[in-house]
Amino acid sequence: MTSRRSTTVIAAATLVAAMGASVLLLRGIDRARPQATLDEVLLISSPKFLKRASLGYNGLMADIYWTRAVQYFGREHHADATEYKLLAPLLEITTYLDPKLLVAYEYGGNFLAPPPPGGAGEPERAVHLLEYGIQQNPDEWRLYMSLGHIYFLELKDYAKAESAFERGSRVPNAHPSLAVMAALMAQHTGNLDTARALWTATYQTATDKNIRDNAFEHLIALRVDTDVTRLQAAVDGFRQRTGRIPASLLELAAAEGWLGLPADPDHVPYMLTSDGRVEVRNPDNFPFITMGVPPGYKAPPPRFLHRPDN
Repeated sequence: MTSRRSTTVIAAATLVAAMGASVLLLRGIDRARPQATLDEVLLISSPKFLKRASLGYNGLMADIYWTRAVQYFGREHHADATEYKLLAPLLEITTYLDPKLLVAYEYGGNFLAPPPPGGAGEPERAVHLLEYGIQQNPDEWRLYMSLGHIYFLELKDYAKAESAFERGSRVPNAHPSLAVMAALMAQHTGNLDTARALWTATYQTATDKNIRDNAFEHLIALRVDTDVTRLQAAVDGFRQRTGRIPASLLELAAAEGWLGLPADPDHVPYMLTSDGRVEVRNPDNFPFITMGVPPGYKAPPPRFLHRPDN
């Protein structure tokens, strides 16, 4: 037998032995508590114990436990379960055994975060899982995206969502949508200066026309929000000084010493309602504004069209 063939045979035999040892190990674990249910057996082993017991075949064992996690989630989800008490431990074992198994972080976070029956209702455990994944894989932008979505959709923590998206946007070759989401979160929390900086950076660096148009429309909306906020503060100040609402924005402009009527980016003057609210005359032209819209107003779907520079 040649040396090359001998090496191939030895390697194949070693792989078969390793697979057999893994099967025997799992069977041994499952027999460790013969009176326990299968679900209870799955919780016997700590990640550290399994890592030692895998005899160096951590990746193979991680694949087995990832398969178990998926099967467990699928079975409980099909049964409309109200709790998934083993899901987080299974995922934590999986990722401890193989910290580079990205699918376990991405899908595992999506399994853990939503409330039952769609998920385990454990968004904090999902955050912990994804932060561990980011620590082990700092250049994987998808993990930051998943983390930001959990903060946004499940925990309603927009500041932390902004931070997650912004961190991911700085990863090499990150998808441009991370910067977009970071800007959206900043705008959602009222951090207009941060939102403006992020949207400006997105507009200047994006190569996709839709992303650039989207960023441009958000910058226009931020200008409107800033204008309305400033004007509303002026109206409120006038009311405090005089005890009444200004008769019009023209009177307010005269009182404030402005040279003309404040106008929106389409050069249409803002208007003042009878109850002292500053509004945009044509809010449909600015699909992302959050200020200056009538009560109960619903914005139309956004149109990503270039506006002429002002």
